Amino acid sequence: MTETQKGVFAMLGACVIWGLSPLYYKLLSHVPALEVLSHRTLWSVVFFIALLLVQGRLSWVRPLLWGRAGLFTVLAALMMSLNWFFFIYSVQQGHTVEASLGFYIFPLAAVAIGVLGFGERLRAGQVVSILLALAAVVALAVGLGVTPWIALALAATLAFYGAAKRFVQAGPAVSVAAEVMMVLPLAFVWLWLAHSGYTPLSMGQAGQFGRDWQTSGLLVLSGIMTAMPLILFSYATRRVSMTSIGLIQYLNPSLQFFCAVMVFSEPFTIWHKIAFPLIWIALAVYSIEALWRETTVRSANRKAAVSVTTAT
Repeated sequence: MTETQKGVFAMLGACVIWGLSPLYYKLLSHVPALEVLSHRTLWSVVFFIALLLVQGRLSWVRPLLWGRAGLFTVLAALMMSLNWFFFIYSVQQGHTVEASLGFYIFPLAAVAIGVLGFGERLRAGQVVSILLALAAVVALAVGLGVTPWIALALAATLAFYGAAKRFVQAGPAVSVAAEVMMVLPLAFVWLWLAHSGYTPLSMGQAGQFGRDWQTSGLLVLSGIMTAMPLILFSYATRRVSMTSIGLIQYLNPSLQFFCAVMVFSEPFTIWHKIAFPLIWIALAVYSIEALWRETTVRSANRKAAVSVTTAT
């Protein structure tokens, strides 16, 4: 098996874990979303510290916690935490269809931030894709009478997270370790309040950890559920082109969509049947142009290399 093939399988593994994660979070529907988020943060820190200690890279985290790098780490951490919260909340409240829509929209939201925040130029295919995505959101808002705010929140937080990560010079495992360490104090405070019965959003429930071994085990597992796909993703990015990774990543929201409709039996109205095909067409246009652009660049590079070789 070639290194590229190994990278593809690693990316598929990451997307399968992410895509089927609604099944896991549905098992924790009896635990308030902020408490699940706090445990996810806590056990992610434990896992990453253990991993980086074994790899001898724990000291690499320290520079990301201070100074200018620390500011971008805080921003990334806040966006990451908000994204995790909205996703957990959407699954628990029966809005996984909308969550999958958010992850479908994300690449187009990232393009918009690239244009508005980094002065990137829109290509024709990207303009068409963004307009189709806007049409899908408007169709849902008008048809259902409610703006799909969960989908928009997930797409926006993930896009801003990606923008913040541009300024964090570290690999996925190290940077995510720094991010979860940044928000760990907030997780500790919330867990203390939850187990003390003081949290206003706990709906009368005290902290769930320790009540039964199934719930406690699932909460501890959240650390591995967070870390494993990131490790696989990091492995894949070193062996597979970014265009290929972008295409494979659509497996994630597709599996979430499958879980929502086929497993959870969430409503899929006529307005969803209008909006989702618009998003899928938008992503098809976006992906075809990305593939064409990558092929063109590779062809130009090969021609340049041949010209240099001939000249010498």
